[in-house]
Amino acid sequence: MLTRATIDRVVASALEEDAPWGDLTSASLIPAAALASAELIAREPGVFSGGEVFAAAFRLVDPDVRVDVLVDDGDRFAAGDRLAVVDGPARSVLTAERVGLNFVQRMSGIATLTAAYVAEVAHTGARIADTRKTTPGLRAFERHAVVSGGGHNHRFSLSDAVMAKDNHLAVLTASGLSVTQALEAAIARLPHTTHVEVEVDRLDQIEAVLAAGVDTIMLDNFSLDDLRRGVEQIAGRAMIDASGGVNLDTVRRIAETGVDVISVGALTHAARGLDLGLDVRVALPDVA
Repeated sequence: MLTRATIDRVVASALEEDAPWGDLTSASLIPAAALASAELIAREPGVFSGGEVFAAAFRLVDPDVRVDVLVDDGDRFAAGDRLAVVDGPARSVLTAERVGLNFVQRMSGIATLTAAYVAEVAHTGARIADTRKTTPGLRAFERHAVVSGGGHNHRFSLSDAVMAKDNHLAVLTASGLSVTQALEAAIARLPHTTHVEVEVDRLDQIEAVLAAGVDTIMLDNFSLDDLRRGVEQIAGRAMIDASGGVNLDTVRRIAETGVDVISVGALTHAARGLDLGLDVRVALPDVA
């Protein structure tokens, strides 16, 4: 989903926001002929993500700026490691640096947090997945970062799959149909390739949903005991997605109940940006 077109569109918008009429500081203080060399340095350990996005910030400001990303998305790094090198006209490097850093810090923070969740469930068969709790306009970037950290993507948008939650079911059944009948009627109207997931918040809702032939059941805010009961009750008749109350302290125990997927909104809405710095050296033109 992280295509060149998507990267350029989002990064160009960020650059326009940051310098709508140019970089007044660089234009007034830095000689036009000055050159700069910069290194992207990790101030703390983590998992890298966003190399192409970081490079795009400089490329879109000035194609004469060269960016060499020294690590791949998904690579782990230590504090002090060099992650990228930037060379080119100083004005352009200084204009692009904040936008480039903002993206790579954010994406690497998400990748690092995701990797911590993935490590907690590595001894189980559970997948760690993101949710739609992403920053508006940045979903492709943030979802890419989740994959960099070893996680998986849930549906990308409302257009990709059916996911019926409590409010949807309330509307469906208002006409007097049962949950099973309402879901069967909806599924009959869908293409055969469409994945259907339904959220339940009680054990006694499971059978009616299963009877409709859904692909995945989300067990929302279930206790650990009820998750185990739900896994036993479903018994492989649908994929099981657990959500609610998931954090680094609880995710291991949730995975050990036998669920297939654990949806974690915190991967994107609660990740902090990593401390990455761009150390810039400027070479002024010879005026002699």
